[in-house]
Amino acid sequence: MAIDIKAPIFPESVADGTVATWHKKVGDKVTRDEVIVDIETDKVVLEVVAPTDGFLSQIIKAEGDTVLSQETLAIFETGTATLAATTASASAAPVTAVVSSSPAATSANADLAPSVRKAVAENQLDASQIAGSGRGGRITKEDVATHLSTPAPIAVPAAAVQPVALSLAVGERIEKRVPMTRLRAKVAERLLQAAQGTAMLTTFNEVNMKPIMEMRKAYGERFEKRHGVRLGFMSFFVKAAVEALKRFPAVNASLDGNDIVYHGYHDVGVAVSSDRGLVVPIVRDAERMNLAEIEKNILEYGKKAKEGKLSLEDITGGTFTISNGGVFGSLLSTPLLNPPQTAILGMHKIQERPMAVKGEVVILPMMYLALSYDHRLIDGKEAVSFLVTIKDLVEDPALLLLDL
Repeated sequence: MAIDIKAPIFPESVADGTVATWHKKVGDKVTRDEVIVDIETDKVVLEVVAPTDGFLSQIIKAEGDTVLSQETLAIFETGTATLAATTASASAAPVTAVVSSSPAATSANADLAPSVRKAVAENQLDASQIAGSGRGGRITKEDVATHLSTPAPIAVPAAAVQPVALSLAVGERIEKRVPMTRLRAKVAERLLQAAQGTAMLTTFNEVNMKPIMEMRKAYGERFEKRHGVRLGFMSFFVKAAVEALKRFPAVNASLDGNDIVYHGYHDVGVAVSSDRGLVVPIVRDAERMNLAEIEKNILEYGKKAKEGKLSLEDITGGTFTISNGGVFGSLLSTPLLNPPQTAILGMHKIQERPMAVKGEVVILPMMYLALSYDHRLIDGKEAVSFLVTIKDLVEDPALLLLDL
């Protein structure tokens, strides 16, 4: 029985997607719940799995094609039978066979996606000589383009090699043009929106990290044994941010046209770096969590981001965002707003600096904090007071525990 394999149902905020990678080709046997194809949206990569055991009889949407919600991607045949001579005619587009005397090359070409196989055939390439950058070492269309744009190595006779041969180092000026990924394009769109559509200001302060570092040193091992997760810095900042948001509700609000939407909950986005770019999963109802629960949430999101398994639900919404450029060595920066949110906190690298304490110079581990905010809703006094509140709570963690 033939079944239409369709694109997932996209939420209202996602207009369409792009076929990223076909993991199966026409005629391949597929087991139930096995991933057939990845669909890339401007937020996450969605996996489409097999509804039952069977095989692909036809691929309708090739890699790189744009698809709408619930649009048919392929035709799937249930059962254990395999395709016969009709396999070739059932593919999405005619593919020219690659003539190669190498069995290895023939085997390599057989594993290619239809669009990649066509590009390899049209350019008379040997797939075994192309380095794959896709999942599991698969060759993508970009890999083919890179291979074509890279000049073949020039064989130099041994006798011609001199100790100093600067002229041999002169080569072509290589350029590579690739389209933006959907995630990168969406990030660019939102950053431009934040820069042009908000009245953004940034206020700075610094925080002494010594109290938290001493607490982690004293209780970190016991904390990890008790809760099964390490005690990091981010959980303290999330807790401090939630307490500050309670005191300054406007910082937790969002703008909707001419309306101000005040949120009675605290969904804190924590920026996480992934291979596809920066994503911001949401720690929901953070006000109800203790430090261990926050750390577990952040750890789980980090793993999902690395594996490309974040769902739309994981990254949708949020009332406030925290970004930590310090993990990459940033000493000071200006974080950009994540509309429709009206504020974002930037953490930075912990740097030991000489500080004046009670008339004496003391070396302390200091961190610069940056709060960017939309001045249309948040006044300067409110923003500065909010940031000072976070500073006070972090420098004296007992305030968080005692709810003071």
